[in-house]
Amino acid sequence: MSGNIIELKNISIAFGGEQILKQLNLSIKDGEFVTLLGPSGCGKTTTLRIIGGFYVPDEGDVLFMEQNINKLPPYKRQINTIFQRYALFPHLNVYDNIAFGLKLKKLPKGEIQSRVTEVLKMVGLQGFENRHIDNLSGGQQQRVAVARAVVNRPRVLLLDEPLSALDLKLRKDMQVELKNIQKSLGITFIFVTHDQEEALTMSDTVVVMNEGIIQQIGTPQDIYNEPENAFVADFIGESNILDGIMKKDLEVEFSGHIFKCLDKGFDKDEAVDVVVRPEDVDIVEPEKGMLTGVVTSVSFLGVHYEIIVDIGGFKWMIQTTDKVENGEAVGLFIEPDAIHIMKKSKYSGLYGDYSSYSDEHDRLSMDAAESEGEIE
Repeated sequence: MSGNIIELKNISIAFGGEQILKQLNLSIKDGEFVTLLGPSGCGKTTTLRIIGGFYVPDEGDVLFMEQNINKLPPYKRQINTIFQRYALFPHLNVYDNIAFGLKLKKLPKGEIQSRVTEVLKMVGLQGFENRHIDNLSGGQQQRVAVARAVVNRPRVLLLDEPLSALDLKLRKDMQVELKNIQKSLGITFIFVTHDQEEALTMSDTVVVMNEGIIQQIGTPQDIYNEPENAFVADFIGESNILDGIMKKDLEVEFSGHIFKCLDKGFDKDEAVDVVVRPEDVDIVEPEKGMLTGVVTSVSFLGVHYEIIVDIGGFKWMIQTTDKVENGEAVGLFIEPDAIHIMKKSKYSGLYGDYSSYSDEHDRLSMDAAESEGEIE
């Protein structure tokens, strides 16, 4: 055995002549929490539905424990799905919602009762057996949906943006709950979201998708710290992405300055994309900076300031606890381990300059001022 519970091999599918997935390959290990992450229309939900058996791919193979399951209907797969809308039965109480699948399988009454009791405890809903679905909060309904899915003891649980309808605090709570449930069950979770923070918080492995193609697979730390292209760098958090030239191993030129870095293996004088995360830049006095520029925007976000600095027409974003003033001249100091080098890609030049952010911030400020009657 390979240790992979699910393998997708060269999966392609189109709807109405539009190609949704293109030769997609993905391996998922048994017991892993995997998140498919990407913007709307990237193919992540389609991938989930192919794994669940709701779509049959035009090309390629879906393997479950090394067996081809392309033609196996959903109800015969050892895979359960929790959809965005939980599809709970409003006319049944909590107990009967959870027990529904077990009753269909005609399991003995005693086994059904012990299994339902076990999962109610697992999701923190003991004592809720006789409650009706309409009398539950969104978070409680979410837990019933999880309990109903896991009571059947699937090998794999698919979750299609199940937290999107919850408010922010409850969403954060349920992220922790789901991760704990996954750990205690030891089964494979495949989770779909467009929320980067959610993916980084919950996952063992993140699969970043765009335009029907996997852009990068890695741990949350890998994806954040070592993005493979400008799309990933921009989609996962904020990033300053600049054109650079790899002068030699461990040395890159950008913004008219040569910097030490930790990357090597590029061609001499190869054109590259350079990523510097906003939180990895220190603002210093101009004479102490590797680069110097002028502050064009300052926003206070509670934990830190978000500052836009114009350096030669390129607008950098800096996140810092140091207060600076709009219009102030500042220097930037960047350590070698804060500089990440990426190969050029089709996404090069599309992301990473905060000029539009600065313009938008100015417009919002003007709108706010007008609404207060400060501008005639």
